[in-house]
Amino acid sequence: MNCAFCVSQDIQARIVIENETALGIEQIREKIKLALKKVFGAEGFNYAWNEEVIGGQSVPHFHMHIVPRKAGDAGIYQYEPREFLYRPGARAVNSEEEIKNVASLIKSVL
Repeated sequence: MNCAFCVSQDIQARIVIENETALGIEQIREKIKLALKKVFGAEGFNYAWNEEVIGGQSVPHFHMHIVPRKAGDAGIYQYEPREFLYRPGARAVNSEEEIKNVASLIKSVL
């Protein structure tokens, strides 16, 4: 396929595990949760996926985000759709270098 996950060298460099039907980019559920606990001191997790462009989807593959959480971080602790989904403002975008560094840290503890 001609999509970011399949052709981008930057994305391919972020793969931490794969098989014939799926790949993990910085996440693979239980193993990744353990790695995120070791690397970042995560105490809990949020799971999310985006669907359609208006929902934030930027590639045509299903993919799920695992977000490490710990006490005192600045995130959402409860789910209230009116506060969560319709919040104003844009989110900061991580640099590709920062993302690769995080992938490297996670790989080192798998």
